[in-house]
Amino acid sequence: MKKNQIRLTLIALVMGVGLTVTTTSCKKDKAPAATSNTITDKVVADASLTLLEKAVIKAGLDATLKGTGPFTVFAPDDAAFAASGITSATIDALSPASLSTLLLYHTIGAKILAANVPAGPNAKVITASGDSVFVTKNASGVYVNGIKVTTADIIADNGVIHKIGRVLNPPVGNIVQTAVASGLDSLVKAVTLAGLGTTLSGGTLTVFAPTNQAFTDLLVALGVTDINQIPVATLTAVLTYHVVGARAFSSDLANGSLAMLGGSTIINLSNGVGGVPTILGNSNGTFKSNIIATNIICRNGVVHLIDRVLIP
Repeated sequence: MKKNQIRLTLIALVMGVGLTVTTTSCKKDKAPAATSNTITDKVVADASLTLLEKAVIKAGLDATLKGTGPFTVFAPDDAAFAASGITSATIDALSPASLSTLLLYHTIGAKILAANVPAGPNAKVITASGDSVFVTKNASGVYVNGIKVTTADIIADNGVIHKIGRVLNPPVGNIVQTAVASGLDSLVKAVTLAGLGTTLSGGTLTVFAPTNQAFTDLLVALGVTDINQIPVATLTAVLTYHVVGARAFSSDLANGSLAMLGGSTIINLSNGVGGVPTILGNSNGTFKSNIIATNIICRNGVVHLIDRVLIP
């Protein structure tokens, strides 16, 4: 009888130990998981980044940006998408591959804080798409391809986000190819007639590109009907007067004289229609040209659109 009691007591003790171990194990299993704080998580949580979130998910990059990294993402907020003419419907219409190319151009495979950006213009950085962006730090802040960083250093576990004021468009080719793709037919015709195609396709340059209407207005002022009626020497002098021999984004421009290959012009950053910058040629009198679109990136420089041909 005593043996049976001792046996039951041992069984009860063993069962009690087992229950204790089991209960303790269950408590460990229920420990809260660490909160995920990746770039993807930051984008999803930010109410001003809904269009970027939609684009990232459609492109299939949400998993990538949850990865180890490190990454730097230049993140257009919803206002930046709107300013760039991109809506939710635009994103719906784009293929995942196209969105991926666009978004990878906003992504760098390293963590770059604002403090890490060297002072000065246009430090070249290779993006995850293989193309380059150019980062500037000056007294006004940090810029990428001339676009201002509006909120810097949003830290994630796998990198950093910088919000920017516009969408960055990857380059489509050199300056001449970009002019063709942009429908600047009159400029392309003038460049071809002047034999400047090779020049504008080569070294690093900035072109203040007159619109087709600007060339039409010039023809009327000259009393001719076609660009080929302008002497080649005159056409060459006019065209080189629109070219800077360096990369110059809007963030690099300042009030005052701007040297072109064909002479000097005058820049004013705020006296155009609606407060846009203007550029004035030596022989344009008081008729300044509005800079109506800026920072069109090319593989060998930058294009800014203007609404009047500059006369040297």
